Amino acid sequence: MSYTFIRFVIRVFFKYFTTLEINGRDKLPEAGAYIIAANHLGVLDPPLVHYFLDRRDVILTIAEKYQRNAFLRWLVRSMNAIYIDRFNADIRALRIVLDRLQQGGVLVIAPEGTRSPSNSLIEARPGGSYLAAKTGLPLFPVAVTGTEDKRVISQLRHLRRPHITIRVGNPFTFPPLERKDRQDTLQRQTDEIMCQIAIMLPPAYRGVYAEHPRLLELEQGSNAADPAHSIPG
Repeated sequence: MSYTFIRFVIRVFFKYFTTLEINGRDKLPEAGAYIIAANHLGVLDPPLVHYFLDRRDVILTIAEKYQRNAFLRWLVRSMNAIYIDRFNADIRALRIVLDRLQQGGVLVIAPEGTRSPSNSLIEARPGGSYLAAKTGLPLFPVAVTGTEDKRVISQLRHLRRPHITIRVGNPFTFPPLERKDRQDTLQRQTDEIMCQIAIMLPPAYRGVYAEHPRLLELEQGSNAADPAHSIPG
């Protein structure tokens, strides 16, 4: 009951109180497991995921700090999200995520680990690249603009509908991790994810990845991901 009600509220909000532009939605499979990695701008991002995907088996991880709020605890439990320790290896959460992926769920992660205080990309953590390599599942980069908290609040206060844009990139996969140079490999793969997101964002949103060599390659049209593209470690 709680899940159905919350989904109803989410759909009403995004349908009637925002204008939503989605590019590349047809790239996403209608069923089966895969991973989405997206930038994180504001509190609207998690509910936006449920509106955008319209699947009951969405896997969302929520920062452990939100366990302290009773309403948020109810919300997280109702939406079947998973608390995760962002600063330490959270084996319990990892096992739950892997189990739900094996059941065909869709994992949506924000590699940055938190909302960007600058509204542009900040340095990402390797959790997303680890899971992509561990599972071998296709990873879809997704770029979001328009969900910045201050912008959304200001526009709603002035009775204007925030314009939100979602861009879905082409999927790619990572090979299994090897013991040799494991950390360097994870870093390269994490940078790949973030640059694939950055290429779909306006320059002002690209943040710490604006001058990354891989982004410059993508801008020149070389080695861009495609539906069959596997990126080496």
